[in-house]
Amino acid sequence: MIVHHIACQLLALGAFACLALAMDRHQQDLWGRELAASATRTLRAAGWALLLMSLAAALASDPRSLGLVAWFGHISAAAALVVLALIARERWR
Repeated sequence: MIVHHIACQLLALGAFACLALAMDRHQQDLWGRELAASATRTLRAAGWALLLMSLAAALASDPRSLGLVAWFGHISAAAALVVLALIARERWR
């Protein structure tokens, strides 16, 4: 179903955004400082949880083999979007 693919993509996008924001370098770039260790751990945990949720959404719509292929496509696209957004933000500054 298309709803599962949309959910998978949005969850993966949120996951990679959280994982990127859990990195000290990106925290420095975005906020000019590093976040507290607890906030970084929370972002990292949320990123991994969202990634697992996106996997569940992908497997819910298709048979396991096709769901895994779709999931890898979705996470690749989501990671690329997050990287491009970080690059674009730095260029606009």
